[in-house]
Amino acid sequence: MPFKSPVARRLFGLAALALAAAGLLPATAGAQQFPTKPVRIITPFPVGGGPDGVARLVADKLSRTWGQPVVVENRPGGNGFIAIDAFKRGSKDGHDLIVLDNVHLAAYPALFKKLPYDAGKDFDALLPLFKTYFFFTVPTTSKYKSIADLVADAKAHPGKLDYGSWSVGNPVHLGSELFESATGTQMEHVIYKETTQLYTSVSTGELAFALGSSATAGPLQRAAKLRFLAVAAPKRVTAFPDVPTVGESGGPQGFEVTGWNAMAVPKGLPDAVSDKIKRDIEKALAEPDVLEKFKSFGYEPFPQTREQFNQFVQSETRRFGDVIRKANVSLD
Repeated sequence: MPFKSPVARRLFGLAALALAAAGLLPATAGAQQFPTKPVRIITPFPVGGGPDGVARLVADKLSRTWGQPVVVENRPGGNGFIAIDAFKRGSKDGHDLIVLDNVHLAAYPALFKKLPYDAGKDFDALLPLFKTYFFFTVPTTSKYKSIADLVADAKAHPGKLDYGSWSVGNPVHLGSELFESATGTQMEHVIYKETTQLYTSVSTGELAFALGSSATAGPLQRAAKLRFLAVAAPKRVTAFPDVPTVGESGGPQGFEVTGWNAMAVPKGLPDAVSDKIKRDIEKALAEPDVLEKFKSFGYEPFPQTREQFNQFVQSETRRFGDVIRKANVSLD
């Protein structure tokens, strides 16, 4: 019924605005108050590695911003399933977060027929924390001076050349499978228990080569026990300007092997809360001391909107799926 009195119309309008504001209040207030207790960042990575270092840097920055303790809880092992199970049983209001990598989000759905989690239902990959490129690492005394040398030897001795990784289905293994496919070679995959053992075996010449990031293989490279033959990246990495790309070293043009980590939140978290978490993490990642630490790890910032990142994860899932199907790899 129309209001004839200007005063009545004004009062009605104010009441409508108040009701609208009241409808928005819970989400807004929730975001402003978050967090109301300590926050836990669960990670499937062991203490001391590059991903753990980044998680702890972010945790320290967030604790200062939020005025609440933010603790990193390492749950390594079991293909990351131990950490993911802890996250699934944890808080659903944003006070429990989890760090995942490209294998958990993009490769395992094709590697396992039955996963103990659903990447589309159990968490929301909020934003990437960093990206890293992998190097072809060889012993310092290796006869290979280029990727072309390595490929020529692999073709001359099918199935004899060996490379290593720490499991089936990790980025190093899948990247090596992709390299075999791109070069038409057949090589032997040797599995080690953990990364230190893997790269030590490269340094002693037990292995012909292994893909490795500067965070994992870097210590032995800096100790002159390993040599970076080439980097699987679209261009040379700033921290290693003398290391050519795979294409520059006589290998396939545009060959790329990356690793990336993402922060994920519980599925269904209100947008106001997840947006606040994303915004505050982005602020932390942009701070000069964090960027400087990234350089020492050989990591690169990887800023993405939520839409861009969702599209990127989908494209990575398709890419990993193609490699896994061609290699006929399965973990169950």
